[in-house]
Amino acid sequence: MTAEIKLGLCNPPEPVYLYVNQGEVDGESYVWYKFNISQDKKIPVSQRALTGYLAELRLTTKEFKGKDNLKLDIVVSTDELYVIRTGVETNFAKSFLLAASLIQDFSKPLIIVANAGDENTVFCNLYDAVTKTKIYREWSRDLDWATIISDIQILLGGNSSTTPSTPKLRVVPQPVHPQDLRIKNIRTLLDYPLDLVREWLQFKDANSPSQLHISKIDELVKTMCLAWAADKSDHPNHAESSYQKQVVEAVVKGADELTAISAWMQELQAVKTGAV
Repeated sequence: MTAEIKLGLCNPPEPVYLYVNQGEVDGESYVWYKFNISQDKKIPVSQRALTGYLAELRLTTKEFKGKDNLKLDIVVSTDELYVIRTGVETNFAKSFLLAASLIQDFSKPLIIVANAGDENTVFCNLYDAVTKTKIYREWSRDLDWATIISDIQILLGGNSSTTPSTPKLRVVPQPVHPQDLRIKNIRTLLDYPLDLVREWLQFKDANSPSQLHISKIDELVKTMCLAWAADKSDHPNHAESSYQKQVVEAVVKGADELTAISAWMQELQAVKTGAV
């Protein structure tokens, strides 16, 4: 039976991402949250449970400290499409997988519950949404998490050509966000330390450039560029004024940012060399 389509004004049919983490914002505690990029803020989700149908289980890669960081995306179909994102090695991911490994029929709705643990950890409890009974499996140090993920993916129909005896783990490459790519390319051009970018992001309460408003990204680019130029000019204001003219104004007029920055760097180096 086809679900009734509601006509009229609505939000775009984009997934709602829930990021698993224990914390507090404006006095409100949370175990998972949404992130509003335009407002540059975390939005605590007060409800600890999500009821829906497990639609997909996938692994995605996100760059962190210059390396690929593997995330588990738990895709849940409800009135909207939700994606619960957490590190694949977290307690939340493993407790979810442990319970989900007992399910043979994913055509029935589930209740996914986030529970706070000690020292900022978050665990997951899974319930049958119809009977309200908890799905529980004993923890074991000998568990093969890759096989568990693959078996669940097979039951969900994500890898029909693979049999449980020869599991093949599906990893979905995460598209690189334009803001993440922008910062990566400029940082590489400037040979700017990755640790300093990370510290700057932490100061802004963010894990990646994609979580920040475009104005904050412009600020980060300027910070990196002027740090590079710190010893390239005898006049402190020259580097900043030339950056504004040769990079910022040039980009506004349609110039490629990396090309403009490269030309600006060459100009500063030429001036410094000529002054010696």
